[in-house]
Amino acid sequence: MIETERLRLRPHRLEDFPPLAAFYGSAAARFVGGPLPADRAWHVFASDVGAWDLVGSGAWGLEEKATGAFAGQLAANRAPHFPEPEIGWILLPGFEGRGYAAEGARAVRAFAYGTLGWETAVSYVDPGNRRSVALARRLGCVEDPDARPLYPQEIVFRHPGPAALEAEAPR
Repeated sequence: MIETERLRLRPHRLEDFPPLAAFYGSAAARFVGGPLPADRAWHVFASDVGAWDLVGSGAWGLEEKATGAFAGQLAANRAPHFPEPEIGWILLPGFEGRGYAAEGARAVRAFAYGTLGWETAVSYVDPGNRRSVALARRLGCVEDPDARPLYPQEIVFRHPGPAALEAEAPR
């Protein structure tokens, strides 16, 4: 589990699936391979959960600490079919615009570099997803035209590495 000032990143629970399935079944999922039928959404969800046991990384359920509301997911993905380790985010409708994705992604990145020992991370972003493009830039990511995207249409945003983040940290 990871806690920030306003968020709790915790293992997914079965009750997280219905709101995620609704998200994946909606037009909002167009930037992450959707819309998907419920059975395909289940495969994505189960993969995100099971990845922890199989590859030592995966997705967390994102919860508002103040209310306990399920708000989406954040992930440190190192799946075998991913070209590089990825930091990813999905916010459910109604939770956007509060800074949750940035707050959570910074915590995931710190965990990935510290606990998991990653030396690099990317975020795969559909160029039509203006909010995610803006978020990647707010996180200090830069477009990496030499990196291989997960899907052809994506922009690969490279996160600052551990040394760069440490150099920026207040002393």
